[in-house]
Amino acid sequence: MKNMLIAVPVWIALTGSAGAQTTPAQAKPAPPPSRGYAEVVAQSAFGNVTTQSYGGEVGITIAQRWHLYFEGGKVRDTATNTLNASAQSIAGAMTSTQGEVTTSAKQPATFGLAGLRYPFATRGGRVEPYVMGGAGVAQVTRDVVFTVGGSDVTSNMAQYGVVLGSDLAGSENAAMLSMGGGIMWPVWKHAVLDFQYRYGHIFSTEAINVSRAGIGIGVRF
Repeated sequence: MKNMLIAVPVWIALTGSAGAQTTPAQAKPAPPPSRGYAEVVAQSAFGNVTTQSYGGEVGITIAQRWHLYFEGGKVRDTATNTLNASAQSIAGAMTSTQGEVTTSAKQPATFGLAGLRYPFATRGGRVEPYVMGGAGVAQVTRDVVFTVGGSDVTSNMAQYGVVLGSDLAGSENAAMLSMGGGIMWPVWKHAVLDFQYRYGHIFSTEAINVSRAGIGIGVRF
């Protein structure tokens, strides 16, 4: 009887310990499905020139994991080799009669896009790799400056017998396609970082290819 009284608590302790050892650790619950996100982005842009790009993006869940997204932004310079060559050609011709003539050429592009973004499910459901693609419109502005003797004469080129054509002045609206991907990483509560890459093609008079790589800072809701 005495041995039985000792054996019963020992058996309970052993089985309780074994049960504790075999019970799997509880995994952290996955966050609820996102209804959407909003973020501001800063990127390095590179194509014919290396420059910067900035803007914003908003996405809304429309079916299961699919997001309908809207993106707007500006690439500070998309100048092509042809734009630079044309500007240099005019500056060279003016040099023969005006002495020191210099020129600079930039071609900023402001764009708006809409498309679909698909985030892939991962273990734990927190970090989200994704792919995306969309289309929209870009406004390409040709910003060419000419100086004579250090003075800006761009608005008075006619006095030198030069009329700038649409290849060196004005702006143009053109269709734009975009595709890319990235990884959205939650950092605190609803705050996220979005490490991203985008490739864009602008169907302007002279086609423009521009890649953008950078980071977005935003929230999921």
